[in-house]
Amino acid sequence: MALEQYRAKRNFEVTPEPRSTAPSASEGHSFVVQKHDARRLHYDFRLELDGVLKSWAVTRGPSLVPGEKRLAVAVEDHPLEYGSFEGTIPKGEYGGGAVLVWDRGAWAPIGDPHTGLAKGHLEFELSGQKLQGRWHLVRMKGKPREKHENWLLIKGDDEFARDKEAPDILEEQPKSAASGRPIAEVAKEAPGWSSKTGRIERRGEAAEPPDPAGVKGARKGPMPPFVEPMQATAVKAPLSGDRWLHEVKYDGYRIEARIDRAEIKLLTRAGLDWTTKFGEPILEALRALPASQALIDGEVVAENEAGASDFSALQAALSEEQADRLTFYAFDLLYLDGFDLRDASLIARKRLLEALIGGGSGAVRYSGHFEEDGAIVFRHACRLGLEGIVSKLRDSPYRPGRGRSWAKIKCSGRQEFVIAGFVPSTAQRNAIGSLVLGVYEDGKLRHVGRVGTGFTATVARALYARLEPMRVASSPFARRLGAAEARQVRYVRPELVAEVDFRGWTADKILRHASFKALREDKPAREVTRESEPSNSPKAKESAVELTHPDRLYWPDDGVTKQGLADYYAEVWPHMAPFVVDRALALVRCPDGITGEKFFQKHAWKGIGSAIARVQDPMEKGEPLISVRDLDGLIALVQMAVLEIHPWGSTVTNWERPDTIIMDLDPGEGVPWEAVIEAAREVRDRLGEAGLTAFVKTSGGKGLHVVAPVKPKADWPAVKAFTKGMADAMVADSPSRYVATIAKVKRTGKILIDYLRNQRGTTAIAAYSTRARPGAAVSMPLDWDELGPEIGPARFTVLNAPARLATLDRDPWEGFRAAEAPIEEGTRPRRAGQASRRTDSTAASGRQASDRKRARGAKR
Repeated sequence: MALEQYRAKRNFEVTPEPRSTAPSASEGHSFVVQKHDARRLHYDFRLELDGVLKSWAVTRGPSLVPGEKRLAVAVEDHPLEYGSFEGTIPKGEYGGGAVLVWDRGAWAPIGDPHTGLAKGHLEFELSGQKLQGRWHLVRMKGKPREKHENWLLIKGDDEFARDKEAPDILEEQPKSAASGRPIAEVAKEAPGWSSKTGRIERRGEAAEPPDPAGVKGARKGPMPPFVEPMQATAVKAPLSGDRWLHEVKYDGYRIEARIDRAEIKLLTRAGLDWTTKFGEPILEALRALPASQALIDGEVVAENEAGASDFSALQAALSEEQADRLTFYAFDLLYLDGFDLRDASLIARKRLLEALIGGGSGAVRYSGHFEEDGAIVFRHACRLGLEGIVSKLRDSPYRPGRGRSWAKIKCSGRQEFVIAGFVPSTAQRNAIGSLVLGVYEDGKLRHVGRVGTGFTATVARALYARLEPMRVASSPFARRLGAAEARQVRYVRPELVAEVDFRGWTADKILRHASFKALREDKPAREVTRESEPSNSPKAKESAVELTHPDRLYWPDDGVTKQGLADYYAEVWPHMAPFVVDRALALVRCPDGITGEKFFQKHAWKGIGSAIARVQDPMEKGEPLISVRDLDGLIALVQMAVLEIHPWGSTVTNWERPDTIIMDLDPGEGVPWEAVIEAAREVRDRLGEAGLTAFVKTSGGKGLHVVAPVKPKADWPAVKAFTKGMADAMVADSPSRYVATIAKVKRTGKILIDYLRNQRGTTAIAAYSTRARPGAAVSMPLDWDELGPEIGPARFTVLNAPARLATLDRDPWEGFRAAEAPIEEGTRPRRAGQASRRTDSTAASGRQASDRKRARGAKR
């Protein structure tokens, strides 16, 4: 590649990356590996050749384990000057994010490098500060119309190689080889600003801070010591119209950042000074902003593994003093360099704020907004498992307190409640089992029920230690509690505030299916009142099965208890029932939660609950298998510590004729998520060619499941042959991408197409079932349009899945059974390029018929 592509992709008036007009006349052999925290963290591998840096984006970075393949996507040639570039590319620009020089040195080709590149196998030796010895770059077989050229970076087996058990070089030596800085230190530099050199002068033009003087409504005056924050009013439905801007609702601490030259203060919504609470990265990033004085309204958050702000993750980061996990999202600017901006319009304040902070992915970030219809933004936020959105009038001034200019709508019921008592745990000593909650109405504390899930083991003990010294002899509630409400309650002074997720209110205004999030020490208890009931919380079906030890933790690190799991299944039961009722089930049981013993079980056992059905396999003698007929059966499985549910592909009324097929796409090491999505779409298209309608769901583990309903006519051997034929055809067409062999040694860098789920007696995880793994993820059905990099295989959990379902316009698998089509005798999936067994018009007709059936099912 020439440097035209490099220049065409960049605006050099904005990005600090080096500009170059032509390849260098140098004939050196330098190499550099740059750590690049863009949309995703990756490593850019560059070799000097013909006066440019030949470049590959290595998604997971180089590995010193010989034979371990790391995907390396060929990108445009870079100028030699780029080899020393270290800084921040502005957000919105190509490759926006922090870049550091992770390794550098010299390389020596083994053989002619031009021939190696042409043939697709470049062998060479590195002499770097971190990487040394023999290496290989091997080109993968491409697909027609593929945009990128994919290679594999592989370490040779020599004295510089390491065993799999040895430390990972990326974790062992994460800092810059040039400056010794970590990526976080580079990332917090706003574009045009360096913590090492100060403000960067660019091409004769100084990087000036934004000027508020010309903003309509800006008033010259002194900076106030603190401004009471503007607050949003809860609404029942998203707001629409051009007057409204919509922002993501963050799940963190509302903070006002006060910059007064070298002095930085972080103030809570009540004006408390929490400057030292969040560590140095946020403070240093605020000091680096090109402003002498500023008041910035925002929120401090920590993100969970799925990339969403999560208050529990924030609490964990604070307790473990992991300041590098914290981010301050700035969404409003109240004062800047001599000008009070509170009378200016919101959109004007946000433009100034964006100019002040710029892009990047550091510890301080600008919080953007959406101008699309509020219902669309809200629906998308809930689909992603976010807390909700805040809608703001674009012309509104900044006014303290709660008003109608800002409105919030949450994907699930969530608010703060006063802690008025607790019940000790029945599963662990010196720990709480549930909290007794209230709200203030007309100055009196009203009882609203209990929350008994959402506590990790550590939090349950910490709350006990905090609340036990606060005990009081009598109830702080305005009315006397009934006998059932007061059972085993230890009352406390109503001083602490808990944030709680819940699914609605009962008729007598008691919380339903509540889950603890965290203590909120930034809000006084006296300010806690009942917020409006969420409009998206239909009453869930109740089970008659009684749980013993409901506070037993099944996922200790995520705070999901036995009661929490039962509440989850009660919420999703209408969606889940068609995929588990009247089917033989294989189960994963974890009596002591996911950290204890796990065992797989498919036969009935002694002491099994009466609500759990026993079914006899006609091909087997001996102990019956397990099935459920209703919600009581499912909750009885929860009582028996069942954390995974794997149904057969046939029902107990038609054992030998499956009505569901499933293709399990399991990525090996080094396979990017986008490749799994592409594989799922290919499976969908191949099933469509066979006249079948495909549906997709996350596995809750690493991959995706493509599922198709079939008419129960073909027997198990025929269904297995059909799915094996499809897997074999995909492997034959793309051997560098897919494998149909279970052996893990053959799966590195490839996707396993597991068709073996489609034979008698084998099972796959049920739609909506939990997984017995950290994170409490569930296998979540998706609409095909939802597939994208923002939704990973474990994105949805026990905690966020019900809210997602409640805000969807329709069930993603609506019309599943109505879409059944037969696997015709003799049908074999074809390889690419082969003639189809049916004409194109026949295949199209079959797809149209399938669509009509699905539509009829939706109307029912």
